[in-house]
Amino acid sequence: MNSKYQHLASPITIGSVTIKNRMFMAPMDTGFGNNEYGGFTQAGIDYFVRRAEGGFGLLFSGGTNGDCIVDGCDGILNHPDEFIEQGKQLNERIAKFGTKMFIQLSMNVGRNGGLKTPSPLPTLGNPDVTTVALTVEEIHTKVREMGKAAKLVKDAGFAGVDIHALHWGHLLDSFALSVMNHREDEYGGSLENRLRIAKEIIDAIRQECGMDFPVTMRLALKSYMKGFNKASFDGSDEVGRTLEEAIEISKLLESYGYDALSVDAGTLDAFYYAMPPSYIPAGFMLDLTRKVKEAVSIPVLCGGRMADPNISEKAIAEGIIDAAVIGRQAIADPDFAKLVTEGRTDEIRTCIGCNQGCIWGFFCNGRVSCAVNPEVGFEGNTQLKKAENPKKVIVVGGGIAGMEAARIVKKRGHNVTLIEKSGTLGGNLIPAGAHDFKIEINQLANYYKRQMELLCIDIQMNAEATPEMLRQAGADTIILATGSVPVMPRSIEGIEKAVSGVDALLGKKPVGRKVVVVGGGLVGCEIAYGYAKEGRDVTIVEALDQILNLGSVPIMNKTMLLDGFEYYGTTIYTSTKLKSVLDDGAIVVLPDGKEKKLDADTVILSIGYRPVPSLKEKLSGCDAEIIEIGDGRQVGNVLTCVKDAYEAACKI
Repeated sequence: MNSKYQHLASPITIGSVTIKNRMFMAPMDTGFGNNEYGGFTQAGIDYFVRRAEGGFGLLFSGGTNGDCIVDGCDGILNHPDEFIEQGKQLNERIAKFGTKMFIQLSMNVGRNGGLKTPSPLPTLGNPDVTTVALTVEEIHTKVREMGKAAKLVKDAGFAGVDIHALHWGHLLDSFALSVMNHREDEYGGSLENRLRIAKEIIDAIRQECGMDFPVTMRLALKSYMKGFNKASFDGSDEVGRTLEEAIEISKLLESYGYDALSVDAGTLDAFYYAMPPSYIPAGFMLDLTRKVKEAVSIPVLCGGRMADPNISEKAIAEGIIDAAVIGRQAIADPDFAKLVTEGRTDEIRTCIGCNQGCIWGFFCNGRVSCAVNPEVGFEGNTQLKKAENPKKVIVVGGGIAGMEAARIVKKRGHNVTLIEKSGTLGGNLIPAGAHDFKIEINQLANYYKRQMELLCIDIQMNAEATPEMLRQAGADTIILATGSVPVMPRSIEGIEKAVSGVDALLGKKPVGRKVVVVGGGLVGCEIAYGYAKEGRDVTIVEALDQILNLGSVPIMNKTMLLDGFEYYGTTIYTSTKLKSVLDDGAIVVLPDGKEKKLDADTVILSIGYRPVPSLKEKLSGCDAEIIEIGDGRQVGNVLTCVKDAYEAACKI
């Protein structure tokens, strides 16, 4: 054990179960891991086993339906024999690594899934449609089914259950929240009445499973809601759960017999606190969690941007939390816990908090992926195949695509040389990591640099890969990963007076107090957000009818940026085009065709990137196989670049 992380690596007991360390994989739905009734697919089993192999002490499953009757959906209770068989296979495999697993049992999601709720409520995202309230008989049925489901989970060999959930505004949470529970019977009114179901659930589980089967509760300590479908950016004007109420809830849950609390924050109405992007600081939950930990004696497990092992170690050492619940980082690097335990944190493949592949991939495509880990969902068949005939491979470009390609090619046994024309590796990761809220981007760049060292990859820096040099190199395969550069249209009058977003982020040119950012895509908005946070006077100019218009921008990132601009007083012009750049501002054309001068100390242009001119045609007739990847082939993002590079490297 590495002494630096001795608290994270130490065992913990929850109820009757002792867990080998305090790094827990958070409950997350994957889309590929479960079949139609909530049992495990082979891909799902392989996915969890890989995280057990990677050292996690406890794994939480994603939400698994406990009720198959009231909501009319299929569930594990309808397929007991099959679920037990899957559970035994999964538990036998993870036991080899000393890992335990809890199944997260759900009463279903409620108002965001078109299902019944405690009271008639506006449907999430569609407030004109109102939900239907559950009857008392239906509540009793749901509770009874949760007890039966827990018994099935126990019979399948799982170590405990986590109750889904007093968070995110899901069904159980909506009973507990006064803003959503308007009942006048025994399930509404006082806090104890609103928590009655939570008490009845654990009573039902104890009756079915006995007292020695651990039960935890997923609990949001603050809702961050201003109202339905509206988040509170700074936590003020709270209409949902306050920390003070969360403390009282925690005490009651302990008195009911829950063995631990797994805490986070947010609701689906305030989704960027529930699934925090990188704009929210790591460890943001600790000030909230500290107060709850002081109020209860059962373990408090903390999620919500807890992937920094230094933050988690310190929090455990100081008694603020008992364990770290780690979600997206467990997807990004299944070996996270093992690397922390061994003190090899510089080898962790860092989650960048982009939400692109994980939660947004689940929402948009029905399955989770990962911007930095292209093997997610394919753990059972992603052992890199050694090349039968090792080749000489040259990779041109030391950005993320080039480094990922070099990493995979080298691991497969090929002879690799990476050529980078500048004096540093990282490419566009370098300016992207310049924001104070993009620390993880820098960590990812450092991860790749460390991989180049560990794999002893031959790197030629400050070297221009000319067609002549490449022709004479004698390579079997040449991978072109030359990247992209900012678009700076010379047709715009005075464009030389503008600063590219890249140059601004790299500090190549000074940026004044009054800033106009031209370009309202994700990159431009993140630049604007960074300057707005610093207290600068920021204006965004976007030619389209709205900023952050692309569907590839995850909704939690988008809504936080929009709320941030409102909070910081950022001026936004849409359907507005840049005509010219002046020494003291810019001339823009408004939607009605009129021109307007926007005063500014600095005009920053962030209207996109274009691929660096390709070398492929100049290498026609070359004996080597030529492969283009990353932004040099088609401008994308970290996810597309890594995926492109990985797939290309696996085929050589």
